[in-house]
Amino acid sequence: MKIALTGLSNSGKTTVFNALTGLGMETTIYPTTTGEPHVGVVKVPDARLDRLSEIFKPKKTTYSTIEYIDYIGLTKGDMKQNRSVFEFIKDSDALVHVVRAFHDDAVVHPLGSIDPLRDVATVEAELLFGDLELVERRLEAMEQAAKKGKKPDEKENKALIKCKEALEEETALRDVAFTDDELRALRHLQFLSIKPEVVLLNIDEKDLNTGRAGSLQEEVEKFYRGKSSVSVLTMSGKVEMEIGELPPDERKAFLDELGIKEPALDKLIKVSYGLLGLISFFTVVGNEVRAWAVRKGTDALTAAGKIHTDIQKGFIRAEVIAYDDFIKAGSMAEARDKGLLRLEGKTYEVKDGDIINFRFNV
Repeated sequence: MKIALTGLSNSGKTTVFNALTGLGMETTIYPTTTGEPHVGVVKVPDARLDRLSEIFKPKKTTYSTIEYIDYIGLTKGDMKQNRSVFEFIKDSDALVHVVRAFHDDAVVHPLGSIDPLRDVATVEAELLFGDLELVERRLEAMEQAAKKGKKPDEKENKALIKCKEALEEETALRDVAFTDDELRALRHLQFLSIKPEVVLLNIDEKDLNTGRAGSLQEEVEKFYRGKSSVSVLTMSGKVEMEIGELPPDERKAFLDELGIKEPALDKLIKVSYGLLGLISFFTVVGNEVRAWAVRKGTDALTAAGKIHTDIQKGFIRAEVIAYDDFIKAGSMAEARDKGLLRLEGKTYEVKDGDIINFRFNV
């Protein structure tokens, strides 16, 4: 799972990246057009896994992870510059669009002023322009190939025309109803506006838990109203980085002081997870308790393959209990006595929170 942080220069992308990963990458006060990409792997917080670890006391507890990438910012109207950004982030599964809503005279805004709604619209437009350019290049290439006697893929051609019409109407491809065949035909093009997106409003510390933060979020949600696969969150990248630097035993007191129930980064990670259509199931094997990420709707046979191909090949049955049922029972032995453990076959649809023991024969 890979999620790209994007947005205009000096929006706080790298600060958010540092808060997520703890890697401490250098931030700048002026817009930059060159730089090396940053990549970091982040654990997906899950209170259920924490509880299972407390109960089973394993030597190892393994969380699901998400890979976040941070690269240089987008520039309004500069397709050459933006194309290099698009090329790097195109293979991501989703986007986190960081929008500057904080004031700092020392940090230059590339458009000269702080206007979150304008910046949201600007970046969305750049994504649409980038996809439209890609569609037009692809259609032109197919047309040239047809002149040389190569028959074009009709499914792809029709899907591309559908994309072109939507993009010319300033509609993101994530808001277009595509058939499964159309999505398969377009998959190799890695469009950006088709990806699920989180809009992250990077606010001032003084605006935390205030009317301004709520008003900004409402304005941006209104911009996206009626559009799918876009979530809007507010956070202070600076505060989140400070939280991440604190020892665990000091974090709660700091959060309480700020009136924050949980770090916004935890919300971001969870929302990212949900946007990708992911759920978690758990295994307790030997000295390890582990969370596994799979797409919603995944069957037991595919989930077994996530752990190891040998388990998938030799699959016999999946012994399953829902997390809540296990907690109520208190132990696996008690759950078995109460008949809460059940045997499921290959086609069983794995549910979020399932604790699964796969029976297999090598």
